[in-house]
Order: sequence, then C-alpha cells, then structure tokens
Amino acid sequence: MDAWITVLHAANTAAQWHVHQRRKGEAAEPYVNHLLEVALLVAQATGGKDFDLVIAALLHDAIEDCEKSADEIARHFGPDVAELVRAVTDDKSLPKAERKRLQVEHAAHAMPRAKILKLADKISNLRAMSGSPPKGWSIERKLEYINWSRQVVGGLRGAHAWLEGQFDQAADAAETAVRGQG
Repeated sequence: MDAWITVLHAANTAAQWHVHQRRKGEAAEPYVNHLLEVALLVAQATGGKDFDLVIAALLHDAIEDCEKSADEIARHFGPDVAELVRAVTDDKSLPKAERKRLQVEHAAHAMPRAKILKLADKISNLRAMSGSPPKGWSIERKLEYINWSRQVVGGLRGAHAWLEGQFDQAADAAETAVRGQG
C-alpha cells in the first residue's frame, strides 16, 4: 500500500513541478498529461510491479525541464528513481544536435529499465505528433523527428516487445498523419 501512496505523491509532485508547462502541440495540453501517459505505459509494461520505474516515468523530465537535481529526486523518492531519471536525462548544456546524436548512440547501452522508460517516452511523443503536432513545425521537421525517434528506438529493441509494438504503431500513425498534411 505504501508504494501506491509514493506513486501518487510522485504524480502530485510532477504536477506541481510542471504546473506552468504545456505540450508543444497545437492543443497546448498540460504537460502533466505526457508524464501520466508515460507512467501508464510503464505500469502496463511491467504489470504494475515496478513502482520505482512508474515513479521515474512521472519525474523523467524534472531534471531537464524543472531544474531539479538528481539528489533532490533521491531525497524524496530514493536513489533507484533518481538513477532512472538521470539515465534518460539529456545534458542541456550541449547543443541540441549533439544531444540528439547522443540519444541514438547511448540507447543500446542503457540499462534495461531505462530502455523501458525511454520507449514509453518516445511512444507518448509520437502519439502527440499524430494528435496535436508541434505548432510551427514544418512537415519536413516532423518527419525528421519521427525518423530520429526510430533511430533511438533501434537501440532500445529487445527491451520490451509490447512497448516496441506500441512504438511501431505510434511511429506509423505519426508518419501517416504528417504525410497527410502535405
């Protein structure tokens, strides 16, 4: 029972930390919707048995987007959660192109649970591309994002068959939706 209380504490914390953020899509959904979708995918993939991974899913963007430290996450939710969040966090001091390159390069070497988290994140992002694509992005930029996501997930293959199937469906749907805009 305590684990579920901690999961809900993490959901509440994530909502507070990201309260002013919106998704980049045309609908400008509250950012917490993305965090909840990633957490749901992780919970489904693990049969609801890996509480720390679900918590990490809720907090996976806190270091990058909210300037929270891994130490702060560890204090509130433990070192396992902090390490999972750190494993999927980009170094924002690097140029965007370098961060994207490193995601592709590092995907195959990530720890198995981090791969599950990264897969869920990519699924959510591509589902958003289908339903509410980023404002101001050209068709070419959207297609580049989809292709880059496929490259990252290429390194995550073997982590979780069901999530990989969900990713493939999301990528195909996103590509179809984007090409339909042209």
